[in-house]
Amino acid sequence: MLEIRWHSRAGQGAVTGAKGLADVVARTGKYVQAFAFYGSAKRGAAMTAYNRVDEEEILNHEKFMHPDYVLVIDPALVYVADITAHEKDETKYIITTHMSKDELIESQPKLKGKEVYVVDCMQISLDTIGRAIPNTPMLGALMKVSGMFDLEYFQESMKSVLSKFPQKIIDANMAAIERAYNSVK
Repeated sequence: MLEIRWHSRAGQGAVTGAKGLADVVARTGKYVQAFAFYGSAKRGAAMTAYNRVDEEEILNHEKFMHPDYVLVIDPALVYVADITAHEKDETKYIITTHMSKDELIESQPKLKGKEVYVVDCMQISLDTIGRAIPNTPMLGALMKVSGMFDLEYFQESMKSVLSKFPQKIIDANMAAIERAYNSVK
């Protein structure tokens, strides 16, 4: 079973990102879960969202997991949340930051020796979408790091997920996904 944990602040789109990913995965016939855990339910409060993906029916509905991927949308959470909780030896971290990977690891010793990828999803979302909603860029970075889906397939599937929005917003999100896919280091 593939497990993904998102660290974000309420309002940054982690729940929507987790649900969008679940929608794309469900189209392939796999079983998938997307859910969230909120501390305080107000905008800006730290929160986590989760995905599980498997070939078989998923009977576990707990938030506890040993994630294969940890996606950190808000860079400050690297320092104030325990993003390494219940990790596996092979857990991969994709973190939104303007810092280089080396600078990030130096600033947060918990990440030393871990497989860490960095991408500035905040700046990408500002440049492409016009707002700091970094969920779709993070999904682009996840596609690159995980190889879960190729970029073209994922973008085509996400267009359907985003179909309720005007074409301008869909196009901006496709640009954000592609830019993050090509920018993750």
